[in-house]
Amino acid sequence: MKVSPININPLKFSFRDSKGSKQNKLEKTPKSDTFEMSVGYVNDLHGQTNNMTRILTGIKGDLNLSGGDNNIGDEKNKAVNLAVIKFMNLANIKGSALGNHEMDTKQRDFIDTIGQFNGDYFAVNLRQAQIEDEDPEEVEEQERGQLSNYIKKSAVVEVKGEKIGLVGATPVDLTERITHPAYHKDCSVDDLEDTIEDIQQEVNKLRRQGVNKIILLSHVGYEKDKAIAQNTSGIDVIIGGHTHELIKDIKEGDNLLYSKTGEPVIITEAGKNGNYFGQLNLTFDKDGVITKAQNNLGETRLFAKNMINQYIINEILGEPEVVGYVKSVTPPPMTLIEENAHANFMCDAMRYELGTDIAIWNNSGTRSFFQEGVVDSRDIKDIAPFEDRISVADVSEKKLVEMFKHAIEDTYTTHGNKPGLLAVSGLNYTVNPIEGKLTAMNFVDREGNEHPIDINNPREDKFYKVAQDSFMMFEGADFDILAPKEECINYPFNKDFIACEYIRHLNAPIEINQLGRIRFETDD
Repeated sequence: MKVSPININPLKFSFRDSKGSKQNKLEKTPKSDTFEMSVGYVNDLHGQTNNMTRILTGIKGDLNLSGGDNNIGDEKNKAVNLAVIKFMNLANIKGSALGNHEMDTKQRDFIDTIGQFNGDYFAVNLRQAQIEDEDPEEVEEQERGQLSNYIKKSAVVEVKGEKIGLVGATPVDLTERITHPAYHKDCSVDDLEDTIEDIQQEVNKLRRQGVNKIILLSHVGYEKDKAIAQNTSGIDVIIGGHTHELIKDIKEGDNLLYSKTGEPVIITEAGKNGNYFGQLNLTFDKDGVITKAQNNLGETRLFAKNMINQYIINEILGEPEVVGYVKSVTPPPMTLIEENAHANFMCDAMRYELGTDIAIWNNSGTRSFFQEGVVDSRDIKDIAPFEDRISVADVSEKKLVEMFKHAIEDTYTTHGNKPGLLAVSGLNYTVNPIEGKLTAMNFVDREGNEHPIDINNPREDKFYKVAQDSFMMFEGADFDILAPKEECINYPFNKDFIACEYIRHLNAPIEINQLGRIRFETDD
């Protein structure tokens, strides 16, 4: 039997903006055999505490949920992760998928942190050896804990008198994405086919309990979420994450799909870094099938900061220090194949403060952006939240060129254009976006003079002093390793510290307009 298309409401709902304009309410359906609710959602917050203070002002769902990756970084970021939990409690987030960044930290640190969460983390497809079956010395050394005691497969929550089922899934590539594999050598994740089976079994269990409205919290990724939607039955909504898609509205075939039994399934995802958050308004019939839906995204920067959350975060992280003033800003890029003036500025900071020839940073590592007005140390920390210390090494021209070639080829052949075009200082380079290839490169000296590099025959005996973070320099981070750790000068600070120093030394209002370092052959 063919299911008639879902009735999508016109976009009548609007968020309250920073000026306090009123929001319009979702039009009510007068039938008594229907149920209406709203789901507020976030995903891939990546520890962006400034954005969280704004999201708290705007998120208004009857049930608030997360698609995972709320946290950022390892035990060095423990205070930030604690601030994230405080935000989630204030935002009344009842459940979250287990993201890969939740697993950046040691298991006991993760357990200690989520122990303060008023909601639940979910991962139906995570497997872990029993602690008693492991080597006791390794358990103690790696600070392991029994995660299954703290991460649920499913739960039932009540919204306006109705039971709502929650199921969660962690990325099938979790063990490939975590920053410290040794922390979780006792863990594995089911592949997509088995994950779909895991989800279906848990959904069936909820339906046997009389729950007919079920939401999947998924950090599996957009394309895999589509496969889950079409190869299961009983799921109504997928709150997604992991691939940083910005899914606006509701479009059949894109984020409105149909289950194995022909019922509508809606997928959401609100980009990354808390730059957006969402509200999904739903109407169910008496059988728990969605009959109306409306998906709205709020742009976080338009909302005023919630001062209660700001106070709590300051209590945990300390008061930020004002370091300067931003006079003007070039808008941040929307994709990883655009030049990022904000990341280029951070490269300038590394190059000039450390006296190197070149500085490089991966675009995808830029988690926030500068805004006009006073800039403080917290703003800059949000731009570079990972505690990846800066390293400096002498790098041959050949290694440098090969790294750029491989990064550009990967960027134009992977979904989401990861790892992204590289931000630079002391270099400019040309890309053919059709072929996805590096076609030219110049070293730019301190006086601004360009010195061509022969990318077809780069020299092995020509060296440049290069600054990068340690994650890129000698751990890889989806890029070629430029120098082993023992050949680097490894500094005890991150890019945010260097950027604050650089802004202080400039001692003048700054402009974020550092563009023209990436050239595209198709440009006029």
